[in-house]
Amino acid sequence: MTDPALEKLARVLVAYSTRVKKGDLVRVSGDPVALPLLEAIYEQALRIGAHPYIKLTPATLQDIFFEVADDAQLQYVSPLLMHEVQTIDVSIGLWAETNTKSLSMVDPTRQGMASAARKPVFKIFMERAEKKELRWSGTVYPTEASAQDAEMSLRQYRQFVYRAGYLDLPDSVAKWQEIEQRQQKVVDYLQGKKQVRFQTPSGTDLMVNVDGMTWINCCGHENFPDGEVFTGPNLDADDGGVNGVVRYSFPAVHNGREVDDIELTFEKGRVTNARASKNQDFLLAMLDQDEGARNLGEIAIGTNYSITQYSKNTLFDEKIGGTFHAAVGAGYPETGNTNESGLHWDMVCDLRSETEGGGGTITVDGEVISRDGKFVVNGWPGAE
Repeated sequence: MTDPALEKLARVLVAYSTRVKKGDLVRVSGDPVALPLLEAIYEQALRIGAHPYIKLTPATLQDIFFEVADDAQLQYVSPLLMHEVQTIDVSIGLWAETNTKSLSMVDPTRQGMASAARKPVFKIFMERAEKKELRWSGTVYPTEASAQDAEMSLRQYRQFVYRAGYLDLPDSVAKWQEIEQRQQKVVDYLQGKKQVRFQTPSGTDLMVNVDGMTWINCCGHENFPDGEVFTGPNLDADDGGVNGVVRYSFPAVHNGREVDDIELTFEKGRVTNARASKNQDFLLAMLDQDEGARNLGEIAIGTNYSITQYSKNTLFDEKIGGTFHAAVGAGYPETGNTNESGLHWDMVCDLRSETEGGGGTITVDGEVISRDGKFVVNGWPGAE
């Protein structure tokens, strides 16, 4: 018997997040360990009249690939994959990790080579999404490995995941519709502003030029769970779009590799200095994988106040209410940022006063809109 929470999640992903309709070609992908949720999504899509297909992506194949593939194979992009992203109407992806550290011993140069080679696929995917030709959503299937990373039991982690998506409520869709309305108030305020500044006592002082950029309301239609508003920096501005220093509060995890105490210095939109206390070589290899990797592609504010603790999973950590995150690498064309890269790496900075070394502000065109992780405007997420 399928877990009722998985059934509810499948309905939300199909009917609300990706708005599957009759006749849609729907790709549903994930590791075989996530089969219960894959099956539930498949059934929901069929009931609507869509044409779903399951694409199993065992993590073990990725392990073999990086161990055995030569340079030509690392850089090869299958025409079948290209055709797939050019053709599907909907993509629903499940992240279901059975070993979050499986790539830790892989040469980062090989990972960077493979990532850079897939840039054309990523570009097509993003461009079709911008044009509303492709609807997509990604979510986590709770596993023992992810629970261990979050320092929880599997039962506790399941509850954490479901609560983050408001799946514990009788009507999850209604809740996300309410969130959409609250976040839209933030988006409406930010639209048309010129500069956003992030400051913390630990040394972060980052200025981002958002003049002419489009802010996006993330309310469960793509990432699920969701809870952020984001845009891209204006890299064509006279000041280059991004300047200053950011010291990230949490370890940043990419391809299973954990990088601690990251400090990035930006000058005219690009990372000019990067430091970390752990896996700095990996950080530098990712930043040097292609020309666009050192550019900032996204700047965002986390607004999901039902997520309160760090879990070493970016899907949740970047949404924590009272944080902001910035992604080096590819931008989202719908924001106006067209930076291209095989990399898109979100890193999170905490602004909450109750956390160690915490407290911080978000200032927009000289006006403080968030202090110590709380919006100061009534009616906004987390505010009275």
